[in-house]
Amino acid sequence: MQRNFLIIAGIIFLLEFYVYQAFKTLTNNTYLRIAFWVVTLAVYSYFVFELLNMRRSDRDHHRIQIVSSIFLIFLIPKIFIIIFLFLEDISRFFRYLFTFFAAPETYFPERRQFISVAGLGLAAVFSGLIIDGIVFGKYRHRVRKVKLKLSGLSESFKGYKIVQISDVHSGSFFHPEKLQKAIDLINEQNADLVLFTGDMVNNFASEFQPFIPLFSSIQAKDGKFAILGNHDYGDYAEWKTKEEKAANIPSLIQFQKEAGFEMLRNEHRIIEKNGEKLYILGVENWGEKPFPQYGDLDKATLGVPADAAKILMSHDPTHFDRIVKNHPSNVQLTLSGHTHGMQFGIDLKNVRWSPVQYRYKKWADLYESQGKYLYVNRGFGVIAFPGRVGIEPEITLFELS
Repeated sequence: MQRNFLIIAGIIFLLEFYVYQAFKTLTNNTYLRIAFWVVTLAVYSYFVFELLNMRRSDRDHHRIQIVSSIFLIFLIPKIFIIIFLFLEDISRFFRYLFTFFAAPETYFPERRQFISVAGLGLAAVFSGLIIDGIVFGKYRHRVRKVKLKLSGLSESFKGYKIVQISDVHSGSFFHPEKLQKAIDLINEQNADLVLFTGDMVNNFASEFQPFIPLFSSIQAKDGKFAILGNHDYGDYAEWKTKEEKAANIPSLIQFQKEAGFEMLRNEHRIIEKNGEKLYILGVENWGEKPFPQYGDLDKATLGVPADAAKILMSHDPTHFDRIVKNHPSNVQLTLSGHTHGMQFGIDLKNVRWSPVQYRYKKWADLYESQGKYLYVNRGFGVIAFPGRVGIEPEITLFELS
């Protein structure tokens, strides 16, 4: 292990020395050059300190957020500098080969300086985007409006409005009051129903306690329903005893009940208007391994007519392709979350990209398959990286027809 650490440290030093070459082309000031190494060593020391002291039992999410922020603000951007310098060095190498038997290559320091400035500039832009995402991006909640025609929907539910939120990860926020604007945005939609599709916490039910007053202020004419996501089970934390972990979900269900949310665990509820019915189904988490597969659609649809209008809450979108769309219960609309759009990407009208798409084919927005719909919410909160760049936090408003 010590040998591996020394190898990694050596590689990092070489990379940093390479970055230093770009910095050196911009200034001859000795004190600034010394400051480069002082700041670099200080950041690495703090980064290593946080990593060594990180424990799965930590209930304070600050340490994870600090480590991920340092990594994305200070370390990753330097890759741009290295790439620019490396390409320039490769170019110089081949030019040297081609001119070896002709004339010696002329070295242009101005070109090297331009390459260094370009690399440093791109790195600075990337760091700036990350900082903006941490300070402001995670609070830029946006309402996305979706109109859907569901087969089997009765006239009484035409124009029915449903708000979906997902992946709050309340333990990632340390000032509940900063989410007030997002809560107000939810209430402005004047929804008939509010559905929460899992991951209210990162691990511990206690994370949600400070947010109960805030989420209890969410209004919906016909109620608020919730399901569990993979993080809600507390599987990513260390527990003192089995009994402590076993009490976590009941506590979370109770806290969400205090906030006005009814938890559906492989069951359904009926919304009735003028004698006509809309079925709301909720299953526990079902995802491809290694994620847990507790969801039981057979149980949730027990006694529900196949031709009735149904909306399913299922946290992980992989459930749709693997189980839901071929299930005899004929679920017309599935609402999921889980992916967060990786909290990083491009999300424009005609251009949508995120690294998460290489893991999840259905990762954001509306999809249709075999006459069934899946909507993947981009998430309300954040996890690990405490920000959002390009993928804004989402509140979805569905209007049924």
